[in-house]
Amino acid sequence: MKELLIIAIGAAVVNNVVLSQFLGLCPFFGVSKKIDTAAGMGGAVIFVITLSSLVTSLIYQFILVPLDMSYMQTIVFILVIAALVQFVEMFLKKAMPPLYASLGVYLPLITTNCAVLGIAITNVQKSYNVLQGVVNGFATAVGFTIAIVLMAGLREKMEYNDVPKYFQGFPIVLLTAGLMAIAFFGFSGII
Repeated sequence: MKELLIIAIGAAVVNNVVLSQFLGLCPFFGVSKKIDTAAGMGGAVIFVITLSSLVTSLIYQFILVPLDMSYMQTIVFILVIAALVQFVEMFLKKAMPPLYASLGVYLPLITTNCAVLGIAITNVQKSYNVLQGVVNGFATAVGFTIAIVLMAGLREKMEYNDVPKYFQGFPIVLLTAGLMAIAFFGFSGII
């Protein structure tokens, strides 16, 4: 139990996928304009990363390794992730049309979100068992959600600030992300 807690805290806060590993920046910058949209993207990413961690761990440990086909891991992982994203897209389109419309092109981009594939590969590289891989995937996705919702909150507040002309728009967002990364660096001594 202690080991799972260390994996979870490490993945969510200490080694935050966005702010320390710099994976998943496209949706991080693209969808973090409003808190509602950021939270919706975070929920979709939590679902996809957690489920993909489970499925890819099972496939890797019980199919690829016994058949001595571990060299196929990247291709298989991409196919699994693409299928899961299609499932999420169909569900959101049917159940939550406003969220589906607000996420726009960024929802299908979860398929190519390097954070999703990165976690699946990290689980293999760190030799996590299925439970450890799922915990790592879930905690990483929660860390992504924390980062994107924090950024969305800051961006909503920045709309009302007096920002110098040359920093308006994307430059101030990049500067804010850099400061957030420095702040999260302070957690590095925890684990």
